[in-house]
Amino acid sequence: MKKLFSNIRGDFFGGITAGIVALPLAIAFGVSSGLGPSAGLYGAIFISFFAALFGGTSTQISGPTAPMTAVSMVVIANIIALNDGDVSKALPSILTVFLLAGFIQILLGVISLGKYIKYIPYPVVSGFMSAIGVIILVTQVLPSIGYNAKEDIDFVNKFKPQAEEIILENILKDEAREGVLVLEDFKKTIERAEKILPEDILKESKTLAAKNASGVLGTLKVLPRALTKINWLELILALGTIFIIYGFKRITTSIPSTLVALVIMTGISVGFGLNYKPIEEIPSGFPTMNFAIFSQFSLENITPYIFTALTLALLGAIDSLLTSVVADNMTKTKHKPNKELIGQGIGNSIGALFGGIPGAGATIRTVVNINSGGKTKLSGMIAGVMLLIILLALGPVASKIPAAVLAGILVTVGIGVMDYKGLKAIPNLPKDIKLGPIKMSSEVIIMLVVLLLSTFWNLVYAVGIGLVIASLMFMKKIGDLTAKKSDVLPLSEKAWADEKDFPKFLLEEVFIKHINGPLFFGSTNELQQLAKQIPLTASTVIFRMDKMQYLDQSGLYVLEDILVDLKKDRKNVLFVHLQEQPRYMMERIDIIPDLIPESTIFNSFDKCLQWVLQNVKDEY
Repeated sequence: MKKLFSNIRGDFFGGITAGIVALPLAIAFGVSSGLGPSAGLYGAIFISFFAALFGGTSTQISGPTAPMTAVSMVVIANIIALNDGDVSKALPSILTVFLLAGFIQILLGVISLGKYIKYIPYPVVSGFMSAIGVIILVTQVLPSIGYNAKEDIDFVNKFKPQAEEIILENILKDEAREGVLVLEDFKKTIERAEKILPEDILKESKTLAAKNASGVLGTLKVLPRALTKINWLELILALGTIFIIYGFKRITTSIPSTLVALVIMTGISVGFGLNYKPIEEIPSGFPTMNFAIFSQFSLENITPYIFTALTLALLGAIDSLLTSVVADNMTKTKHKPNKELIGQGIGNSIGALFGGIPGAGATIRTVVNINSGGKTKLSGMIAGVMLLIILLALGPVASKIPAAVLAGILVTVGIGVMDYKGLKAIPNLPKDIKLGPIKMSSEVIIMLVVLLLSTFWNLVYAVGIGLVIASLMFMKKIGDLTAKKSDVLPLSEKAWADEKDFPKFLLEEVFIKHINGPLFFGSTNELQQLAKQIPLTASTVIFRMDKMQYLDQSGLYVLEDILVDLKKDRKNVLFVHLQEQPRYMMERIDIIPDLIPESTIFNSFDKCLQWVLQNVKDEY
């Protein structure tokens, strides 16, 4: 507790400044997610406070971030579509996914998986981050030009036939659940169908229109139509916001340019009485807990969303721990990764209970906090309290922010979040994979696959596929390297230092095999060729295992097959310097002692040589 209040002045200014920086982004991310500005603010408040209180990085400021919002946006859109476009009906399921993601993060911290997050390959992270940037940029085009698919009546009317079909299908599904036999009591179906109002069809049509125009593909599909219906006022507001954000940074960085752009453009819009589209109204008063979430929290309801929640949890973990590393470098401290995951999980869980979107450690806000004097957890807690005060005092004022201004802010976020370092490195990376006539870098292939799949298909699956491809390519490289170093060569060609004095008269009778590196499923191919490469004159085969530290199940069975073949050919097999893990594996399936007795396992080559001199005769 004493340490918490050891830097009150610095933490106060750091937290206040970070909270101010977080305000426009929290509102923008909330609007972008589809749950509204209040969801962004609630997420920022609770995640910032509780992740700081329970986390393992003293100076970290947490809240909604671009990657977490991009994934949340997909989750929210899918669940809303499954609930007939009704946000209030879908909200408990959405928050259940966010709550589950928080629980998973807590579990990851409890079982100490935080230290393994760093092993996720850079090309996967790079492709994902660049995809996030592309998604944000493309999806903010329509709000920036003031186009809303739901308000385009001609576009909405195209979906009326499909809307009628969906409504009728829902009636039949309801009757099936109620046990109504449609063939015997078709009158009830007709009665229900006759009660369908034009307003119901219009509402379903608007939902279909919005869904059709959502995401990157939807935006690109509807863009030609939208460009014929540009709202020039909205476009000017968005462009003005972007201009101020980039222009004000050239004047000073001591005041957040995003906040300056938000205040100036909103002031102009309200002051001149412009006919602009405002954001949704932000509820006044303290956030209330969404108790409906508990009615949805059952194994049956959460099972379809476990993989999605896991992806959110892992993404938040990566995002947070990368920010923790940045904070460590700036403050010369060392964060506690597992404790940080627990803190993030608690913050996201509590945020979900109050209707907030999930978040993670935010790099820019953390840097601002440190530069403003923040040194302890108190700064992150103050940032959360600051946002709560703004919500309670200025909620009605914030509700007047133009939607186009937030679109402009998000455009700059999309530009900033892309991994330009990774993109610039593409021409310079070694081309180690041949695809037909084209040679490419394996890292570039992984990055492009994740980038394209994330942008045009599914963020969740793209990361999983990227990890699988990266793992396979890594294993192939390691296998190739191991096989290359473990070539089967006669003793006279490549002898180790302690083999220099090996008796020349026994060179034809004794064949020495060096195994350099681990023997696993990616490196067994070369070993399988061993029997074919051993000269017929050799009566004894020595396996030098000094550098074979690891043996997996695939390598174990390949080695067993080779030993069986050698024994059939009546050849002596000797092991030299067998390591602990490979020995344990061989003992489990009785390679030792059935195929290799203890008497033929030696701790040094000198002892092995003594056995050879006593038991091997010069036959040639």
